[in-house]
Amino acid sequence: MSLDVDSLERLIPEWVQSGDSTGQETLDLHIARYEFAAQQAKPGRLLDMACGAGYGTKLLCDRLSPKAMITGVDISEDAVKYAQANYGDSRIQFKVSNAMTYSDPERFDTIVSLETIEHLPDSKGFVAHLVNILEPGGILIGSVPTTPSVDANPHHLHDFTLETFQGLFHVHQMIEVGRFEQCQPFNPFALVTKREVRAKDIRPNLLKYYLQHPDALIRRIASTLCHGFTNQYMTMAWQKPL
Repeated sequence: MSLDVDSLERLIPEWVQSGDSTGQETLDLHIARYEFAAQQAKPGRLLDMACGAGYGTKLLCDRLSPKAMITGVDISEDAVKYAQANYGDSRIQFKVSNAMTYSDPERFDTIVSLETIEHLPDSKGFVAHLVNILEPGGILIGSVPTTPSVDANPHHLHDFTLETFQGLFHVHQMIEVGRFEQCQPFNPFALVTKREVRAKDIRPNLLKYYLQHPDALIRRIASTLCHGFTNQYMTMAWQKPL
């Protein structure tokens, strides 16, 4: 998967253009999630699953103990090459691998996977996989949009509410130890008319999509009535039982 300066996904700080308010706001949200993750992380081995271009992995490295050893994993060879070239550090390994099948000889003390779960066909299987490679007592930090996103963003495969997101972890008896809520207002007219720099990635023929998926339209209307024109995000930290 190649890197794209104007994509809704895989933000790269160095490529966010002046005047790209959506890009800068989204980058700020991502960085804030990584700051939260750094506060929740345990000492030891850390995995940043779906690390993208690596800026968040480097932030974790800078915030954590000098003894922390960090692995950044992404399915995109281009993203990993960029991360190695621009965010390399003696304490970071960047690897190309599939999030669903990545394995390591040792378990991790902390796993971070931000804005990943909504992209994968088997969200339950992905969370189960992360729990499996996490040390007992370890911390797992994940985030998802909790307002509808599948209708507008063709890269997303699942819509989550807070309750359905929590359910992915409760089934593994994971213990919530922290949460971080975010709200991002958006201008629906700027997005639909594609005046925003990154709006080219918005799902084409949205009206046709709603006609074919009336449940998605109902979710969008309900969310707008409840939250207005905002995207809501939840980042949560969970501890694996001993």
